[in-house]
Amino acid sequence: PGVWDYVRVNVYELSVEELTVSEYLHFKEELVDGESSDKYVLELDFEPFNAAFPRPTRSSSIGNGVQFLNRHLSSIMFRNRESLDPLLDFLRVHKYKGHPLMLNDRIQSVSKLQSALAKAEDHLSKLQPETPYSEFEYLFQGMGFERGWGDTAVHVLEMMHLLLDILQAPDPSILETFLGRIPMVFNVVILSPHGYFGQANVLGLPDTGGQIVYILDQVRALEKEMLERIRKQGLDFTPRILIVTRLIPEAKGTTCNQRLERISGTEHTHI
Repeated sequence: PGVWDYVRVNVYELSVEELTVSEYLHFKEELVDGESSDKYVLELDFEPFNAAFPRPTRSSSIGNGVQFLNRHLSSIMFRNRESLDPLLDFLRVHKYKGHPLMLNDRIQSVSKLQSALAKAEDHLSKLQPETPYSEFEYLFQGMGFERGWGDTAVHVLEMMHLLLDILQAPDPSILETFLGRIPMVFNVVILSPHGYFGQANVLGLPDTGGQIVYILDQVRALEKEMLERIRKQGLDFTPRILIVTRLIPEAKGTTCNQRLERISGTEHTHI
């Protein structure tokens, strides 16, 4: 179940030949585009995402993949303390454009991480809640911490409490909250290849409908949310959202022939 096999049947020779996935997809493309000898065809291989992933067996897990994975991860961490090492390794190597985030090389083990978190917690508890991170950034670098924990003392303390709870007794809800607050998403690409994608005079054109309005509204809200999250994480990075669509030379009075078009109401979002 869940495995496809592809075959070619020769009705003249009454023979059956097994096809590879690539051969089958190439045949389907020729049905639409005609015979093609182009060697540079776009291929998307999603198989690596399935490698060694736990698979839910209950129907109640359908649609709740994130919760299922968090329960799975937290149960492994609870049974085997060594399974915390990959989390530590990730926090140590996490970077963006060469800027280290979360932890640096001063923290080499889970025990040293717990000790550093305890010292940081003690220091933060003596500060005013709204103390900006810049005022204790140098001290925290010496302890082994980099930017990304929060913009103020109270936000950094909340984040560190989550990690301390995970190290002490992993819980799926706490793990989900902690992972969701780690700064990781700074660039978003949205593919919209159909129709005339533009900001004006496009509705009613072939293959163009309400999805244009929907995406434009969503990216404005998305940029605002990303900017707010990055600020709360204590970072000053600039996010970018890019809507990738077709470049149409005969634009019919629209802007669909422009290579790059900034979306009105945004600063860092383009078509």
